Amino acid sequence: MVNYQYDATKEACPLPLVKLRVMLKKMKTGESCRLLLKDTGSKSDIPRLLDKLGHSYTSQVGDDSIQEFIITIR
Repeated sequence: MVNYQYDATKEACPLPLVKLRVMLKKMKTGESCRLLLKDTGSKSDIPRLLDKLGHSYTSQVGDDSIQEFIITIR
């Protein structure tokens, strides 16, 4: 079950990264977030941030080069 959703497909770097950081701070252990991205810079920055923070995630690219992340707080 996804607790939060963030559609950042119309936003450019660094806005998705900044907004995601704020959202992650509000989330509790075990909660999850669905994030949608189109921005190339964010597509590479977000996984680095999540790895650094130790959160788990899955990622897949769908239609129109939209990348979907499912992030789970640890």
